[in-house]
Amino acid sequence: MNIGQTYKSEITVEKHMLASSLGSGLVDVFATPYMIAKMEECCSNLVASEIGEGNVTVGVDVNIKHLAATPLGMKITFTSELLEINGKMYTFKVEASDEVSKIGEGTHTRAIVNKEKFENRTNSKKA
Repeated sequence: MNIGQTYKSEITVEKHMLASSLGSGLVDVFATPYMIAKMEECCSNLVASEIGEGNVTVGVDVNIKHLAATPLGMKITFTSELLEINGKMYTFKVEASDEVSKIGEGTHTRAIVNKEKFENRTNSKKA
């Protein structure tokens, strides 16, 4: 992995992505929780092929601003850029833009974990 590497993805806003559908608000606009999830996914996809077999990344820090609303049917582009690698921690710059303007920005940090060990440790909470 190299600092400055980027990854992009696109979606078109559908009804299930609206704040009114998710319960995060009462308006028919693209929901903040969905925006954050797509930003996280963009970061995860950027490093997925570089972190070793059996490993995944998990989100550990999110610092996001939702700058503008986006209506149903509009296309949104998400971009992640690797800013820093500190051991098993990867920090990214994230942005989201609809067809008119930037709608979100911030930073996100993910940690590399062994998927099986992580899930086993988490599931042990049920015991």
